[in-house]
Order: sequence, then C-alpha cells, then structure tokens
Amino acid sequence: MEIAGLPAPVFCGVDWAEAHHDIALVDASGKQLAKQRITDDAAGFTQFLALLTEHGDSKDHPIPVAIETSRGLLVARLRATGRPVFAINPLAVARYRDRHSVARKKSDAVDAAALANILRVDMAAHRPLPADSELAQAVAVLARAQQDAVWDRNQAHNKLRSQLREFYPAILAAFADHRFGLCSREARTVLAAAPTPSAAAQLGRRQLRALLKRAGRVRGIEAEAERLHEVFRREYLHHLPQVEEAFGQQTAALLRQLDTACANADELEAATVNAFDRHPDAPVITSFPGLGSLTGARVLAEIGDDRTRFVNAGSLKAYAGSAPVTRASGKSCVVTSRRVKNQRLASTGHTWAFASLRASTDARAHYDRRREAGDRHTAALRNLFNRFLGMLFFCLQNEVPYDPEKAYSKHPSAEILPAVA
Repeated sequence: MEIAGLPAPVFCGVDWAEAHHDIALVDASGKQLAKQRITDDAAGFTQFLALLTEHGDSKDHPIPVAIETSRGLLVARLRATGRPVFAINPLAVARYRDRHSVARKKSDAVDAAALANILRVDMAAHRPLPADSELAQAVAVLARAQQDAVWDRNQAHNKLRSQLREFYPAILAAFADHRFGLCSREARTVLAAAPTPSAAAQLGRRQLRALLKRAGRVRGIEAEAERLHEVFRREYLHHLPQVEEAFGQQTAALLRQLDTACANADELEAATVNAFDRHPDAPVITSFPGLGSLTGARVLAEIGDDRTRFVNAGSLKAYAGSAPVTRASGKSCVVTSRRVKNQRLASTGHTWAFASLRASTDARAHYDRRREAGDRHTAALRNLFNRFLGMLFFCLQNEVPYDPEKAYSKHPSAEILPAVA
C-alpha cells in the first residue's frame, strides 16, 4: 500500500555472525516480507542489496537496517550506502523477543525478525549511527588504537615493575623520580644492559655515560651517570646467584614487551595527531584550555563530526556521562552520576578537565566553587567537563573557537547546584 505516492515503509533486521548473516524484512503491519541468509563476503553483500532493492529500497527512500553491532565490514558498507543503520543493544533484542514468544524460542532468523520489528515499532526511540566523514572515522580508529596502546603500555609497565620489586630494588630507586619511570628510554636502555642488580653494580661511569647517550640524553650526562653509579653500588639484599640470573632472563622478556608497547603508543600517537590536525574541527577543539592534539583527537573520535548526531548540548552531556541522573520515586529523590556512558569519552573528559585547571584561571575558579559547595575532586572535575561540553557543542555548531570572555562573562559566579554523589 502506498500513501501520497510514497512506497509503504519496510524495515530490515540483520542477525550477524562470523561466517553468515540472517536478514528479515517486515512491512508496517508486521508481516514478514522476506528472509534470507547471506555469507560474510562481497557476494553476500551484493545479495543483501539486491534483496533490499527488490522490496522498494532506493536512494531517496532507503530501507532502515537494525543490527546488534556498530562495527565490522558489513556495518561499514551499509553506512557507506547512506542508509540509516541502527545498532541495537543485544539485551534490548532479547527483551523484545520475549514479548512475542513465552516459550523463549530463539534462532538467528527469529532475532533478525525481532530487530526489524524494533524499528517498525520503536524506531523513534533509537538513534542511528552517525554519518561521520571519512577523516573523522579514520581519526576514531587511530585515537582508540592509541588509547588501547597506552593501556597496554601501562599494563606492561606494571608487570615489569612488580617483577623488579622481587629482586631488583636498585633500578626502581634509580628512576623513582623520573617523569616516565621505567617507561623512559633511559630506564629501558640501562635495564637492557644490566637486567640484574649484580650486573648494574658492575657498570662503570663510562658505560653509564654511553648508555645515557644511546637513550638520547644530551644534557647533564655526567651528573646523571654519577648519580646512577652511586645508586647501583648501594647495599641491597640479593637472591642466590642462579635465582637472580633466572629473574634477569624474565626481566629481559618483560622488557621486550614494554619496548614494543612503548613503540606502538608513540607511533600511533604521531599518526593520530597527524590525522586530527587535518580535520576542519581541530582548530575549534584545541582552542579549549586543556585540550591538545592528542586529547582533542580522542574527543573527536567519540563525538564525530555529524552535526545532527546530538539534538542539543544535553544529549552530548548524557552521552559523555557528565550530566547527572535524577532518580525520584515518591518522597525519595537522589541525584547520582551516570554509569551508562561512553567510557572512552568520560576518561578523556577527566584528563581534559584536570589539565584545564592550570591552563585556565576561569576553569580553576569553577572547580574551586564546586569544591566549596561540597563536591569531591572527581565530581568537581566531572562538573567542569560537563560545562566544557556545553561550550564545545555551541562552538562546533557555530564553527567558532572557544572564547573565555564569552564563556564566563554572563555567569561570573556559576550557579552552584547540590553535590553529586
């Protein structure tokens, strides 16, 4: 049936798997129009598009597609066609499936039909995947990979440090005050040359100077070599010689893992910054205090550059988890922080807000007011991040850089709300 010359709406659901995908098409009345299983390759995608075209899909009226994931080649190709793609949480699919079958029957074809019916009934309650530009998607891949590499580096560092505490306190004391600790090139170079405390004690000043130069140090080499020489020759407890040698071999293996993790993080950081600096939104994002190219890339990676993705600043704040949640029932009313949020964006927001305390006196003043109102440190930073997101939404929508005078002039003493748990 057609209304006003338009084709009857059709909805598509896709239950994806590693080797194949099940497809279901339903009309506005819930009648299943077609179902098909396709392979996870180019031939299967061609069959998928042919099935959609057969049931009225066109450039002007694309059939919306619901799927349980937002990643993968199938999703990427569907987004490239310009059609609305909805990533539905598997838990929501399970709850909807129970509405139609008390026997809890489940199959891939049933799940595909359930996904299609979710769009038919509740499409307005779900948000399609954003139509980000190709460069924004590339920045997202690199920024997330770099953040994962940093987490891998931290894990490798913690493993190595925990193991060194068992037998090698000298190396920990030598680089305890170093900015990057054991992750520094100097620490890793010295540790590679002397993986045991006995080997470190035998290093002479000349060898230490050569190691520091190899690590890239250009200033204060003499003083640093003298300091390391003194630290390594202090009196420490030791394991038996063969046991210490075994620990040294384990240290060498863990050090190789740390070297690889550090190299991955550094290379991905350079690639991320290079891609982000070419994006049109980069000047606006980095105009905010506390945001550099790397943290700015992480922000762009999570919010994208689709201006229609968030209808207002409140939607962006809820997505980032900075806006509080009010739970009210009867006489009870509790304001708490959000737990369901974009964890990567929330983590970056904490770093952003913390860095802004030194970069902006206005940000510091806002943080101090929140602390005086009873917020703890984390809650005060989250409130500052929440304020920054509202400004960022306005600046991106209007393509203007951050202006501290306009940002704070109208509200010199920001409204103090009750502290959030």
